[in-house]
Amino acid sequence: MGNREMEELIPLVNRLQDAFSALGQTCLLELPQIAVVGGQSAGKSSVLENFVGRDFLPRGSGIVTRRPLVLQLVTSKAEYAEFLHCKGKKFTDFDEVRHEIEAETDRVTGMNKGISSIPINLRVYSPHVLNLTLIDLPGITKVPVGDQPPDIEYQIREMIMQFITRENCLILAVTPANTDLANSDALKLAKEVDPQGLRTIGVITKLDLMDEGTDARDVLENKLLPLRRGYVGVVNRSQKDIDGKKDIKAAMLAERKFFLSHPAYRHIADRMGTPHLQKVLNQQLTNHIRDTLPNFRNKLQGQLLSIEHEVEAYKNFKPEDPTRKTKALLQMVQQFAVDFEKRIEGSGDQVDTLELSGGAKINRIFHERFPFEIVKMEFNEKELRREISYAIKNIHGIRTGLFTPDMAFEAIVKKQIVKLKGPSLKSVDLVMQELINTVKKCTKKLANFPRLCEETERIVANHIREREGKTKDQVLLLIDIQVSYINTNHEDFIGFANAQQRSSQVHKKTTIGNQGTNLPPSRQIVIRKGWLTISNIGIMKGGSKGYWFVLTAESLSWYKDDEVPVKGILTRERTN
Repeated sequence: MGNREMEELIPLVNRLQDAFSALGQTCLLELPQIAVVGGQSAGKSSVLENFVGRDFLPRGSGIVTRRPLVLQLVTSKAEYAEFLHCKGKKFTDFDEVRHEIEAETDRVTGMNKGISSIPINLRVYSPHVLNLTLIDLPGITKVPVGDQPPDIEYQIREMIMQFITRENCLILAVTPANTDLANSDALKLAKEVDPQGLRTIGVITKLDLMDEGTDARDVLENKLLPLRRGYVGVVNRSQKDIDGKKDIKAAMLAERKFFLSHPAYRHIADRMGTPHLQKVLNQQLTNHIRDTLPNFRNKLQGQLLSIEHEVEAYKNFKPEDPTRKTKALLQMVQQFAVDFEKRIEGSGDQVDTLELSGGAKINRIFHERFPFEIVKMEFNEKELRREISYAIKNIHGIRTGLFTPDMAFEAIVKKQIVKLKGPSLKSVDLVMQELINTVKKCTKKLANFPRLCEETERIVANHIREREGKTKDQVLLLIDIQVSYINTNHEDFIGFANAQQRSSQVHKKTTIGNQGTNLPPSRQIVIRKGWLTISNIGIMKGGSKGYWFVLTAESLSWYKDDEVPVKGILTRERTN
């Protein structure tokens, strides 16, 4: 890229900046720029005025800069200034420029020292400046003044962070030399967003006001707190000089003399001062624009294609034609239906990589959440045993029995099946909520038509809620069907016959595995076990008692409790 083309880079970005400001919004594109950051009375305004060679910035106590000032310096034969909000008006008197900045600031922020993030765009044409664009931000403050809100420090910090967090923004950190550099507000903020110091340019002001015997040599030589782009020292006019209307040209000559005569700075005098700082910033910004231009161009082309695609969709749209309105309405409703189906079927144009949604989330509800809710159901084995015991005894009544009656089995099983209603209904609620969320996401494309968006969302959501009631009725009906009849002949049902057959197969394998040894009842396959009251049997002594019985395919064993066996085992004979 030639020198001529390089010189055109900054004016090109200036035109883009003006275009975005004229639209009344900040573009999603991050323009290459330099943000000036510093505390109150750090000397930011003096540095900018030295660049221009004119007094044009408001001055005073407290917060003077209350809106970001986008200062565009353009090399020109004539000297004048223009505001973006005063198109066509040229300011040749820079006192009028100051008054216009103050008036425009008060117009947005009021007279109470409040702040606003809406920038003021000022372009200065002069033969004494280099092409450069700077954004002067409000000075960092700690204490509210006048009618300022108590959180003024937080507001200013947030405004500054909006600019300096952008990767395309260089940071001009202005710090006075007569304060501790380690406590510099500007460098502290810059380090938060640029910890490696790659985007930060340090400016040390008020070198002439340092205590006698001290200097900032280590800082300016980039030894104390090193920055990739280094430091530049400047000497501004004092308040006394400003009040006395000292000429800026004379002040810059005095600055030059200071660096040449000071023993700590004379060896680096050619790298100090306002003229050198302006050259450094011009070169740094030009190189920065050149480096970021390819990525910037790609983003700009991407947005352009997106806008062209959106314009194409409305190319043949005529608001005054009723047929066009009807057709457009049908197209948007059909597109909504297509988007909804794609989100459920999982073939959407844009794949969400941050979270599950639509059909994927519904799938998860059925295959993960529903089984989890079933497993999570409280199951008290002791309570279940007690219910089984009561069921058996209540069915037998005054009589005693040996085996579990079918009625007791059905009563217990039906009670467990009914517990499935809770997780099932909860799953229906989760699916319904996800469907409604999907509807809201699909209606975002209708945001340009708020009434259509609202009505579409309402109608579809109401339909989903109507189907919710019928779905729940169907789910409850299915559970009631399972409760009403238990098919004990089903192949998956483990009844006595199936258990005996399985037990025989396992017993054969176990016998081979144990080399023909007989396993005790506790090692055999259990068909049923539970508490059983046995009475009037000759082999039992002591009358009617409750015993724990274990029924296997080979034997019936009984115990005084569920661990210790008692008198013996009744073995059933098998016939081949």
